[in-house]
Amino acid sequence: MTSLMARGAEGEADLKDVFARLFDEHARPLRGYLAGRVGADTADDLVAETFLVALRRWPSFDPAQAPVRGWLYGIATNLLRNHLRQEIRGYRATARAAAASEQEPHDTRAAERVDAENATRSLAAALAALGRQERDVLLLTSWAGLTPAEVAVATGVPASTVRSQLHRVREKLRATLAANDGSAR
Repeated sequence: MTSLMARGAEGEADLKDVFARLFDEHARPLRGYLAGRVGADTADDLVAETFLVALRRWPSFDPAQAPVRGWLYGIATNLLRNHLRQEIRGYRATARAAAASEQEPHDTRAAERVDAENATRSLAAALAALGRQERDVLLLTSWAGLTPAEVAVATGVPASTVRSQLHRVREKLRATLAANDGSAR
């Protein structure tokens, strides 16, 4: 990808070629990450917007300062933050809906379905309770598969901070889910 980063007098045709290659290489995994967060339709829009922003910011991008993958995910994460309120509302609505579902005394549902609903409610509530930075670090790592160094570029914090945040948020989720699992029994 380093050869793609060269900026010379080659002009607009080369820029189109660079972005075509960047899109081919990064759009699918970026879409997968975003689709896991906000759904396929919104993910398509966010991927397109990510590449539009990247194209506008290309003159100020320095590949020596940050890898292109982390830079693109940083742009996508910032765009995703515009949708954060909707995402949190969705988590809270899921948690309320799962909590409100009535079960008859002799429920005919399978035990797996009940366990799945409880886990969904607990996980949705736990994700909604996380801070923005914690949620971004967790989901960039687990859904997008970024390394802590790439998450650091995407979020603008040091990699060591990302690693410690990731550790803390995982511990917090484990404790929350274990407490909810124990109270469900």
